Amino acid sequence: MIKMILEELLDHFGIDDEFPEYLLEQTFNEVFLDGDLTKNENNYKIAITTRQNVTHQMFLKPDEDYPVVIMSVLPNGKLNGMKFGRKKGQVAYTNEL
Repeated sequence: MIKMILEELLDHFGIDDEFPEYLLEQTFNEVFLDGDLTKNENNYKIAITTRQNVTHQMFLKPDEDYPVVIMSVLPNGKLNGMKFGRKKGQVAYTNEL
């Protein structure tokens, strides 16, 4: 699995919002580079479905307590995700949006 940092993803999609410095260096799966970007006000969603029929979603919400949320929708419909907070080490696991 190839990784890229959040800053590269933001550059790739032309997103010019402010995120915590540590998050800019956080690594993520590069699959998001091929995703579809949607924007709703100041929030962004990047989504892509893989060959294994898993939909990976990245929610970028610069003004929220958890500005980056990764959520995967598994083939059985279950959700599996992580939320990254404003401070390094502030991570929460979630199975709901």
